[in-house]
Amino acid sequence: MHGGRITFGVLGPVTAEDAQRRPVALRGPMHRAVLGRLLVARGRTVPVNDLVDDLWVAPPEGAVAAVRTFVAALRKAVEPDRPPRAPATLLVTQGLGYALRCAPDQVDAWRFEQAVAEAATADPVTALALLDEALSWWRGPAYADFPDAAWPRADRSRLSELRLQAVERRAQAQLDLGQADRAVADLDGHVTAHPWREHGWGLLALALYRSGRQGDALAVLRRARELLAGHLGVEPGPALRTLETDILRQEPSLDAPGRPDPAAEVLTRVTSAYERVGGGARMRLESAVGMLRNLAVTGAGGLEVAREQRAAAVAAAEQLGDPELTARVIGAYDVPAIWPRVDDAQQAAGIVAAAERALAMLPPTRPDPVRARLLATIAIESRGTRDPRPAQCARQAETIARASNDPVLLAFALNGVFMQSFAGTGGSAARDRIGAELVCLAGRHDLASVEVLGHLIRLQSSCAVAAFDRADQHAHAADDLAARHERPLVAVFTRWYRALRADLAGDDRAELLYREAGARLDDAGMPGMRDGLLPLALLGMRLRRGLPAEAGDEDWGPYEPWVRPPVRLADVPDPPADLLAEAMWCLLGRAAIAAGDRETMRRVRRALLPAAAEWAGAASGALTVGRVADHLAALDAALRTARARP
Repeated sequence: MHGGRITFGVLGPVTAEDAQRRPVALRGPMHRAVLGRLLVARGRTVPVNDLVDDLWVAPPEGAVAAVRTFVAALRKAVEPDRPPRAPATLLVTQGLGYALRCAPDQVDAWRFEQAVAEAATADPVTALALLDEALSWWRGPAYADFPDAAWPRADRSRLSELRLQAVERRAQAQLDLGQADRAVADLDGHVTAHPWREHGWGLLALALYRSGRQGDALAVLRRARELLAGHLGVEPGPALRTLETDILRQEPSLDAPGRPDPAAEVLTRVTSAYERVGGGARMRLESAVGMLRNLAVTGAGGLEVAREQRAAAVAAAEQLGDPELTARVIGAYDVPAIWPRVDDAQQAAGIVAAAERALAMLPPTRPDPVRARLLATIAIESRGTRDPRPAQCARQAETIARASNDPVLLAFALNGVFMQSFAGTGGSAARDRIGAELVCLAGRHDLASVEVLGHLIRLQSSCAVAAFDRADQHAHAADDLAARHERPLVAVFTRWYRALRADLAGDDRAELLYREAGARLDDAGMPGMRDGLLPLALLGMRLRRGLPAEAGDEDWGPYEPWVRPPVRLADVPDPPADLLAEAMWCLLGRAAIAAGDRETMRRVRRALLPAAAEWAGAASGALTVGRVADHLAALDAALRTARARP
């Protein structure tokens, strides 16, 4: 039985597949013809008489009944889980005809059209990726099993033209990215198969010219002229004529758009080498994750791409059915993490689930370091939770790592321990010890990213107790490492720290610095840190300065339940286990005092007591709503007043 979502293919023979990519049995050619005809209609109803006319040149007696039989069989194949007598939802009866109600992503041709449309306005890198994937969906001519039928003719022609445009747009993207050599091979075959496409000839000539083959570029243009004049009796259009003149003059405008990024050149060469030597899927996956790990620290764009492609790499590893490979792919992404709120909760949950599956499937003989990396991954990706499982994983990973004498593994495990250190309030001293060990470990083994992580952790823990001289030293060290090792995202954290420093010093520029730090976050690729942070920082500043601090209509993001709690304070959950938990408890405590809610006041007081020596929220290195001791004193005073009240 085929369960789940069905997808259809017409870029080649007409096919259907279930959610597991298994073929759906469509019986004979007439069933496929009915399916193809309904797909051509793109969701519109096709009357039964039209189906009869399209399927037979001379319809036999009983053709209408035959069509109904074909449709019934198709419906059973593509809606296998539909209960008996339940109405159809995919292949539906509409009046005197039938319609196939597909979503746009259920048909390969429709996905192809969307990808080509997106590529037309995308940057070259995105366009190349989109078109590479979209062109790979073609399995032959559209509706290949019905070459002589009239009903697919117009759609086949349209899709074929779109495919040729996609090939040429892909070549243009390669040229824009400085990959002229790669474009030449594809374009040569393209113009040979489609000699009347002048744009294709122009792209080929330009690719040859940019590859340092001026003579070949001119020869291609002469060949195009001979074909057009000899077979069609026309001269090349103005674009080709202008191109030929420009090549002869070596016009500067023909040169590549800019000098390629050296890193991109290296990446291209590595990819080409893999293609030449035939690197297998397993080797490619592991190498890709290594590149993603480095990409994640290059800036916002790299971080976002790495985050997206990491999930794809893990999914690809799982599809290969090799738990050890999956474990290595998951565990290889040991990118340092400092903010204990995930940027993409759904993706993080998927990574954790994959790591748990890999752990369960690893053979008992598997070396412990592989297991430790999975455990550390679970601890790091399960941020902001008080579930005991991730904390157990962090401790197990640390134990294995300390016995392994592997500094990189130990740093990864300690990052997991840090992420699971927020189960209770306070704890800055314990986190400072983690940061100190990371700095020391990194210094001994030349681990720049780990050293940055250690300094940022120590900066945060110093802020928690207002030890700003010490925090200044760690901010300076982190910035210095970032400059020497090209880690632009470090400035996101140190900029927020300097805004907090100015705020607590009573500097009039504090609000401006907060807003500048918030603007930097808008483009940092870290929504887990960005959402709601700026208004929360400004609220804390106003609270401490005795200014009006109404919550207003700001977008408080994940902090909404504590900034603007409901009337019934008992319904407010405990804050997430993260760097801002103390701040959220303090805000809830203020609301409880205002409402005279003694039970909530006692609840907040119990939660805040372990952090009595810290500044609420300052452990983030970004903001504070004041000293925890002051909030506890206010709670105690309110509780005494409430007890004294008759």
